[in-house]
Amino acid sequence: MKDCGILDIMVIRLIKKVFLIGVFLSWSAGSLLAAEPKEFVSASSWEEVQQRQRLLPTDDIWWTVTGKQMAWMHKNVHQLFPTVNVYRSGQVNELKFRPNSEIAIFPVETASGELSFAEFLASDLTTTLGLLILHEGKVVFESYPRMEPHEKPIYWSVAKVMPSLLVRIFEERGLIDSNNGIEQYIPELSSSAFAGITVRNILDMATGLDCQDEYENRQSCYYQYSMAIGDGFREEGAPDNPYDFLSTLKAAKHNDQGQQFSYSGVNTFILGWLIEKITGEPFQDTFTREVWRHIGAESDASFLAYRYGIPLTHGGFLSNMRDMARFGLLFTPSYSAVSDNRIVSQEFIELLLDEPNLNLIRDDGSHNSYQWDYIDEDGFMIKGGWGGQALVVNPRYDLVAVYTSYFKEDYSQQNLRQSLLNLLRNLYVEN
Repeated sequence: MKDCGILDIMVIRLIKKVFLIGVFLSWSAGSLLAAEPKEFVSASSWEEVQQRQRLLPTDDIWWTVTGKQMAWMHKNVHQLFPTVNVYRSGQVNELKFRPNSEIAIFPVETASGELSFAEFLASDLTTTLGLLILHEGKVVFESYPRMEPHEKPIYWSVAKVMPSLLVRIFEERGLIDSNNGIEQYIPELSSSAFAGITVRNILDMATGLDCQDEYENRQSCYYQYSMAIGDGFREEGAPDNPYDFLSTLKAAKHNDQGQQFSYSGVNTFILGWLIEKITGEPFQDTFTREVWRHIGAESDASFLAYRYGIPLTHGGFLSNMRDMARFGLLFTPSYSAVSDNRIVSQEFIELLLDEPNLNLIRDDGSHNSYQWDYIDEDGFMIKGGWGGQALVVNPRYDLVAVYTSYFKEDYSQQNLRQSLLNLLRNLYVEN
């Protein structure tokens, strides 16, 4: 009888596996028919937009909402605040599909027991809006459990690697030396706390200044900056714009530059300002010219721009998920799937992977560099975004993953990032 029980369990597991593979193959067949677009679904009515606007905080930072309000907001920021455009150009470079059925059935440990990856994404344990995985330039998995493929969610701080890429491009053209102090390129900073801080230490979030992200103390360096750019709750007498505010910034030092990681969106804004100084045009136009118009994107993208059309380069990029994946492909050997030109050089990839500031290496061996949060010895490069987004790239194993999600009201959602990394390591790195 015991043997029969074990056999029954094995049969049930086999049936479940076959069922999930069938579901996955059904999805795959639909995805392969790229010429037949999915039925269009409207995002929201004007009445819903009105309701959502009225639910925003009136005495605090607007994006601190959670739950369904946050889920809606992540997909509809463009209906709440101004944006500036990033333009596509030319023929769309259609992504090719090579579905991997092992992804859907990959086991995930949860508070409710073991689930398949597909079951996990569909469950209430996660708040995943959408997920896209590519290997060798081809889509191996795509899922939109809580959004539509055409929607353009906000990626928050994932945007930080866009200014850093442009800085590197102009480094390689000899227009920027990252060992120079930032005031050599932005004279307005000559009398500010940033005077003498090198471009490289700004890129690596190692300025030594006491201006790290802070959304509680409204008198802090960072909150004053966030008021100036419009991202923080603006009080009477708030700085008018971030350029003037940072030109006269007097921030304390918590360490010598280059010695310690200290996360701050101010650093990213200054990198965007650096690009504007080099090119003489708004940041978003340079990003259009140098990157977006060359990747065969499906759609225009945009940056959140609360005040005066100033793009929120530290965390306000909006695009559909396939186009964000196209951007990620630029950092892989399969860049030619979307671009005839090599935009991200091999030298830059090697610098990111193998040439960190030794002071910034963590106990687990990972490091940050050029605004990327996490780079490890296996080649995984991750840039996360507040509220549950990430761009994951691995140049060594030719992988890209993009996802977006949100916080439940009680913050009880299971983090997708660790489950995704376990999956990618098991299926593509360790095999």
